[in-house]
Amino acid sequence: MEGRWVLHFDMDAFFASVEQLTRPTLRGRPVLVGGLGGRGVVAGASYESRVFGARSAMPMHQARRLVGPAAVVLPPRGVVYGVASGKVLDTVRAMVPVLEQLSFDEAFGEPTELVGAGSDDVVRFCEELRLQVRRQTGLIASVGAGSGKQLAKIASGLAKPDGVRVVRRDEERALLADLPVRRLWGIGPVAEEKLHRLGIDTVGALAALSGTEVADILGGTIGPALHLLAKGIDDRPVAERLGAKQISAESTFAEDLMTLDQLRDATGPIGEHAHQRLERDGRGARTVTVKLKKSDMSTLTRSATLPYATADAATLIGTARRLLLDPVEIGPVRLIGVGFSGLSDVLQESLFPDLEQTLEASDSHQVGPAATRADHSEAWRIGDDVAHRSLGHGWVQGAGHGVMTVRFETRASGQGPAHTLPHDSPDVVRANPVDSLDWPDYVAAMVGAE
Repeated sequence: MEGRWVLHFDMDAFFASVEQLTRPTLRGRPVLVGGLGGRGVVAGASYESRVFGARSAMPMHQARRLVGPAAVVLPPRGVVYGVASGKVLDTVRAMVPVLEQLSFDEAFGEPTELVGAGSDDVVRFCEELRLQVRRQTGLIASVGAGSGKQLAKIASGLAKPDGVRVVRRDEERALLADLPVRRLWGIGPVAEEKLHRLGIDTVGALAALSGTEVADILGGTIGPALHLLAKGIDDRPVAERLGAKQISAESTFAEDLMTLDQLRDATGPIGEHAHQRLERDGRGARTVTVKLKKSDMSTLTRSATLPYATADAATLIGTARRLLLDPVEIGPVRLIGVGFSGLSDVLQESLFPDLEQTLEASDSHQVGPAATRADHSEAWRIGDDVAHRSLGHGWVQGAGHGVMTVRFETRASGQGPAHTLPHDSPDVVRANPVDSLDWPDYVAAMVGAE
C-alpha cells in the first residue's frame, strides 16, 4: 500500500519490568529473571543490570558475577507476564485494532488512519500509544515505524529504551546501508558466515549485489526475498494470526487408572498426539493443561504456564506429567486430556534449559481467586508470592534457618514494609502471583471470558 506506515511495538525489558512493577521495592535496582540452577539462563534483565553487561540468554552465573552483590535474582512468573501482556496488548488494540503478535512483549500494527500521513503525525501517534500503555499498565514501551515490518522492527530497536523512532522514506536506504547484515530479517548464523566469507558485511553491500548473485549465495527461494528487504522493499501485510486457540488430545480408558505411574505412562502417547497436531499448526505453546476425568465423572484440570513458547515435545510432555495428580489421593481416573494453549509463532525454548524447576502450576482458574493453602512441607524460596491474614499480598525476599523475610507490596501499594516471620506461620498462605498486579477488574474479566 502506497504511503503505509507499519509500527513495531516492543515492551522494554518486559519480564524484569513486570517484576519491578509488581514489586515496587525493586524499582531502580538491577533485576535478573531466569533459571536459578547451575544451568540457569537469564530470561530478562532490567536496564539497571544491563549497564553491568548482563543480558538475556546469558548464563545466570555470568550475569550475577557481572552485576555483583546488588543483583536481585528471581525465578520467572509466567502467568504474571501473560496477564500483563494481555492488558498491554488490549490497550494497544484500542488504538491499533489489528495486531500481529510476535511474543509476550512485541507486535506489529498498521493503523489505517496513518496511511499517507507525514512522519510528524506518525511520531505523535506513536507517542500517544506509548502514553496510553504507561497510563493503563505502568509499563514502558518503545515504538518504531517505517514503510514495512523490517524497518519498523529496526526502528523500535533504535528507539530503546522508552522512545519512538520513525524512519522517513528519504532515510530508509541510508539507515539500512550501514547496518550489519545479521540485522536483516531472515539472516541467521549460517547465512551470515556465507556472506562474511565473500566480504559482504552490511545490508548495503547485500543490496548492491545483483539478484542472480544473491540467489547463488543464499538460494533461489530465500535469496530474492532477502534482497528486496535489503533494498528497503517490504510489502508483507500485518495480519492477526488466525487458527485454533488450543490444541489438545485425550483418551478414555477401558479400565480406570489406579496409580500415578499408570497416569504417567498413559500421558506420553496422548501428549505425543497433541504435539503432532501442534507441529502441523506450526506454532509453539506457552501453557500446558492436563484434564483428568475420574470414575465418578467429575473433572479436574491443572495448568502450567511457561515464560516462553516452545514446540519441544520433551518440555511440553514433561510439563504435562508434572501436573498429574495421584489416583491414590483423588480416586480412579478414566480419561486423560493434554492441551497446549498460549500459541505463538515465536519459540524461545533454547533460552530456558532448566525451567522445569520454575514452572507455576495451579488449578484451572489460574488467574482467578487469590490464595491457595500453604504446603509448609515445601521450603519457601525467594520470589514466592504469599498472602498474610492481616498484612495482605507479599513476596519472599529471603528464607532460611526456619524464618522468611516477606515484603508486603503490590503494583498499587508502592514500596511496602518487610516482616520476618516463621517459615511455618499459620497466617501465611501461598498466593496467586497474578494478585501482585492488583488489576482485579481486568483479571475478573479474563476469567469470565474463559
